[in-house]
Amino acid sequence: MSKRSKHPYRVHPVSRLEWSGVFDSVEGQRVTVGVDVAKRGMVAAVMDEAQRVVKTVGWSHPEESDTFLGFVSGLQACSASVAVAMEPSGVYGDALRWQLLAAGIDVYRVSPKKSKDMSEIYDGVPSSHDGKSAAIVAVLHSRGTSDPWPMESDRERELSAALRLLEVFGKQARQNRSRLEALTARHWPELTSILELSTATALELLGAYGSPAAVAADAEGARSLMRRVGGAMLDPQKVETIVRGASGSKGVPPIPEETQVIRALAMEARRNQLAQKKAQQRVEELAGAGGATREMAKLVGKTTAAVLVAGIGDPRNFTSPQALVKAVGLNLREHSSGTKQGGLHITKRGSGVARLYLWMAVLRLIQSDQVVQAWYAKKLERQGGQAKAKAVVALMRKLVLALWHVARGEDFDATKLFDVRRLVLLDRAGTIRARRA
Repeated sequence: MSKRSKHPYRVHPVSRLEWSGVFDSVEGQRVTVGVDVAKRGMVAAVMDEAQRVVKTVGWSHPEESDTFLGFVSGLQACSASVAVAMEPSGVYGDALRWQLLAAGIDVYRVSPKKSKDMSEIYDGVPSSHDGKSAAIVAVLHSRGTSDPWPMESDRERELSAALRLLEVFGKQARQNRSRLEALTARHWPELTSILELSTATALELLGAYGSPAAVAADAEGARSLMRRVGGAMLDPQKVETIVRGASGSKGVPPIPEETQVIRALAMEARRNQLAQKKAQQRVEELAGAGGATREMAKLVGKTTAAVLVAGIGDPRNFTSPQALVKAVGLNLREHSSGTKQGGLHITKRGSGVARLYLWMAVLRLIQSDQVVQAWYAKKLERQGGQAKAKAVVALMRKLVLALWHVARGEDFDATKLFDVRRLVLLDRAGTIRARRA
């Protein structure tokens, strides 16, 4: 770092700054403007091509953002080139990025991880504040450690919005079912041993009646409702078991106010469920039935394939299977120091809803693929029957590795992911096909 003034990170309000002095300092040079993004108070470091900070400016967003845009446009007019570098700090910088790009100014993205690592290296002090952060962003871009950051296309934005809706309604549905689970355990414990609360029949029944006593009082109406909602997929014996057992429930009889809560939760969970299904159909429609989505659907199903493309991108755009694993947030990290040995944990970068659908896809794969099932059983055996979640996450990672190839048209072959010589595989007749080596 070059020798600086007594106050190297002093922030000057852009609205009160003498712009001409800054313009003169960078005239004819390649200029980098590093921005420390915030919800309101933003800071930018203007750096010349020798990587010296000429001036650090601050402004209130969005009230003074037009003034800052005018300042950057002035820099562009007097210099050889201007590039603005920013960190992806959530969505706080998106409005500014859009305005800059609309004004014809190049915008680049700098990794927050690289900025953090650079903090002490930059000036020998492990401190962090707005002026310094802006300077670090600028110097990282000047050293070539940034990527162009254009706005997403309309199609990408449509996919992202559809995925957000799917996540919102799915989360609300799960939360309301969890609340309903607690209430039915108290007031009608027999119901969930017959019907899952995730079924439309259970939710419609609870939304209409709210208590076993109400079902018992209108047995024929309850039967009709369950047959109509459940259709041919609902076992008639379950209908009779529910209706006949309603009068003898061992649960705590709910008072009217409690019944009202049960009905409200059930109706809301059902509404969320229907909205989730509609959002899911929209994701599938936008992700399309061709290309990577079509190929991956053969392995994980149409919905999961569409969610992956919407949440992470086309796997064919990633240079390696490991890059796809990293984008999903399934790569491992460790925090260890001295005698303290930290455990390995996934980074959880990227789309949480994509990981949720991958989780469910792995659970289905454990049931349907004998090689996967054998590896999972062996993994649990080594863990003493514990750590089931870790085993599923490990399979998620392997599944993503496979999807990178499947998206390119290759057939899924679980034997390429596991050493089958170390597994005991059974065919459908229960005969051992391969033994542990």
